[in-house]
Amino acid sequence: MAHRPIRVLVAKVGLDGHDRGAKIVARCLRDAGMDVIYTGLHRTPEEVAAAAVQEDVDVLGVSVLSGAHMTLIPRIVEQLRQAQAGDILLVAGGVIPDEDVAALRAMGVADVLLQDTPPDVIVTRIRALAAARQPR
Repeated sequence: MAHRPIRVLVAKVGLDGHDRGAKIVARCLRDAGMDVIYTGLHRTPEEVAAAAVQEDVDVLGVSVLSGAHMTLIPRIVEQLRQAQAGDILLVAGGVIPDEDVAALRAMGVADVLLQDTPPDVIVTRIRALAAARQPR
């Protein structure tokens, strides 16, 4: 059986108007051989979770710069649970204070990639997460 590429949805949630970092991450994941879908700006948690389910992704990467991650991420987690898509790995990235990382992990975020994480490290961590993921 052929090994399919890792599928990743990169999403911008809420009122963030800046997506340069998300586009750079999407490009580096694509260059690493992953199938990458980018949602564009100003998506709701409901739209993002629905797109992740519809696109049958392995990883949902959410970029948040606005400081609203402790409001938006729990809503995405809940939407994925309601869609019975708890097997989709949720990764948060962007501007996230160190003190919020443990809380995000406790609510079900698989990894937190802070804004200064180098692109090659992002690729390595996404690959490791996907490799450890339970097959459907």
